[in-house]
Amino acid sequence: MAHHREIYAIRYATHTGRQPHQNYLTPDIHNEGTDLDYFVWLIRGGDGDILVDTGFNAIAASERARALMVNPADALKNFGVSPDSIRDVVITHLHYDHAGNLDRFPKARFHLQDREMRFATGRCMCHGLLRHPFSVEDVTLMVRHVYSDRVVFHDGDAEIAPGVTLHHIGGHSDGLQVVRVETERGPVVLASDAAHYYANMQRKNPFPIVYNIGDMMDGWNTLERLAGHPDRVIPGHDPLVRELYPRVAGSADAVALHKAPMRSFVEKDANKRS
Repeated sequence: MAHHREIYAIRYATHTGRQPHQNYLTPDIHNEGTDLDYFVWLIRGGDGDILVDTGFNAIAASERARALMVNPADALKNFGVSPDSIRDVVITHLHYDHAGNLDRFPKARFHLQDREMRFATGRCMCHGLLRHPFSVEDVTLMVRHVYSDRVVFHDGDAEIAPGVTLHHIGGHSDGLQVVRVETERGPVVLASDAAHYYANMQRKNPFPIVYNIGDMMDGWNTLERLAGHPDRVIPGHDPLVRELYPRVAGSADAVALHKAPMRSFVEKDANKRS
């Protein structure tokens, strides 16, 4: 029996004024500085909501000069979902903008790849460049959750609910995982930071925050294989997502990813942006 679920991308922050070298490893004349949007993703259906990533809070926004519009936990409330009701949270990786607010979901267990916890607490964190996207407060709070029996570790692929599977990609962060969700339009893959923008994949030009470039580039093929069609891959930070998918009525800034996109993404869209 098919388990068709709904998926909503809920935007909570943005970063404007970015330069091309911040978005592409090898920027050229066609690589414009595109804004970065920050999302958490809500999977609905089955026997409970599943949250993918937990965003960052006002302190992190201030430290990193990002424009926080609403705390992701409060954005969920605006969407009509209590943070206390969330039982399962997938943390795609432990970077500050995906693993903050770990204190706002008191009844949740957190799904994490073994490799990500090893990476975020191991020798690579002795290097400032690799350490920079992580927050020691988030990582230590996740360690506390481990000691409270609230972390479910995965080694590679796993099914956490009917129609919801996790897949290790790596690349951007060593333990990065993506989420594949069965929906009415087929499998949709929440790529998180396996692809920040559609254009990272389409131009085969990596986002410059990267641990392993080979794994990142191989990951784009994995995303398309898991989704079965490029239109069912959802990049983690592309403002185009909010243009391509239908808005959800209400006070949350949300779009429905289980619905067909209003147009297919093609490269000319990327070149029109300024």
